[in-house]
Amino acid sequence: MTSLARRCAGLLLIALHAPLAALAAEPQATHEFQLDNGLKVIVREDHRAPVVVSQLWYKVGSSYETPGQTGLSHALEHMMFKGSRKLGPGEASRILRELGAEENAFTSDDYTAYYQVLSRDRLAVALELEADRLASLALPPDEFAREIEVIKEERRLRTDDKPTALAYERFKAMAYPASGYRTPTIGWRADLDRMQVEELRAWYQAWYAPNNATLVVVGDVTKDEVRGLAEKYFGAIPRRAVPAAKAPLELAEPGERRMTLHVKTQLPSLLMGFNVPGLASATDARQVHALRLASALLDGGYSARLPARLERGEELVSGASAWYDAFVRGDSLFMLSATPNVQKGKTLEQVEAGLWRQLDDLKQNPPSPEELARVRAQVIAGLVYGRDSITSQATTIGELETVGLSWKLMDEDLAALEAVTPADIQKAAQNFFTRSRLSVAHILPESTTAEGKQP
Repeated sequence: MTSLARRCAGLLLIALHAPLAALAAEPQATHEFQLDNGLKVIVREDHRAPVVVSQLWYKVGSSYETPGQTGLSHALEHMMFKGSRKLGPGEASRILRELGAEENAFTSDDYTAYYQVLSRDRLAVALELEADRLASLALPPDEFAREIEVIKEERRLRTDDKPTALAYERFKAMAYPASGYRTPTIGWRADLDRMQVEELRAWYQAWYAPNNATLVVVGDVTKDEVRGLAEKYFGAIPRRAVPAAKAPLELAEPGERRMTLHVKTQLPSLLMGFNVPGLASATDARQVHALRLASALLDGGYSARLPARLERGEELVSGASAWYDAFVRGDSLFMLSATPNVQKGKTLEQVEAGLWRQLDDLKQNPPSPEELARVRAQVIAGLVYGRDSITSQATTIGELETVGLSWKLMDEDLAALEAVTPADIQKAAQNFFTRSRLSVAHILPESTTAEGKQP
């Protein structure tokens, strides 16, 4: 994941010459209510165009899964399109296509979500279809037998035959020793090979309940309009008991861990990760926001520290990046990656030392107020730019709610970033960039021996 700042170059000059608070428009009219069956509904009005996005988020993902049963959440997402009591396989998608709607779904560590983007006058159709599969998913065995082969092929194309993805999957399994975040969302291949449709049926019955879901609707709608439709289509679906789900917390200081991976790649690369809290698990939210800005200081565009110092300055790397996801339901990783400048004869060991120099600099010296102001402007500009999309607004709301935070943080986020000081960033670096929290992977071409030389 790249820094948000990479998506906001067009707004940067505006951001640098305007008060940061002025970049944020007045909070849009947002309404929250709950049906009697426990379904939470959040409506955000955006009347610029007669379009609406509807998203249904379930609190279940790969971090909820247990060894031997990985990949269930993602496989169930696929099967949600394979028929219900009212409709046969693919019929709901056909109806939406004929209405000119865009639809899809996605699964992550923390959630599974389904969405439609369509004309405001067709919202009722989307909600009726979504409620139908929540209430009466069919899960035909013959459809599952075909779909599990599609999922295996997806895993092969996206992970097994993609060296960077394969390396990151193995790295996460090491970097998260205690939590479900070590589980790949698509599942381990051995578990896909032995998955049964009965397991998916049990997973559906356990987690797909209205009281474990959030309906998010953003666009040219009103609260009363959505409330009426939600009551009509979802209100009769009974609530069910849902298993307890504890937050995926990590060992704070697991100790330094290292691995060497040989994959089908032409160039060596390095992954470094530090076990850190997310916003939902942190005792001090200010430190989380400091880590967000620290990642942008290191990798926030052309003038950020990694490209300026290690790539163009020392010519140590041909590329480097930093990222951190604060919006998870448990603990997270602060990540760094880099590729040595092999044309200059640079090694992974030299790159690792160079990355540590940048981290130690943050620990020993707070960033200047001017550098922090520039980086903060980039990050805030990216956030504001993202809010121009109703889909982005809905996704942010759904993600916050589903990981155990509140959608209201969306309207408080800019102020939280503005409050971070240079001293906060230095303190966060000192607290979290330690070897006791560190995982390192050296990723080498398959033709390279363990000593790092060509045979």
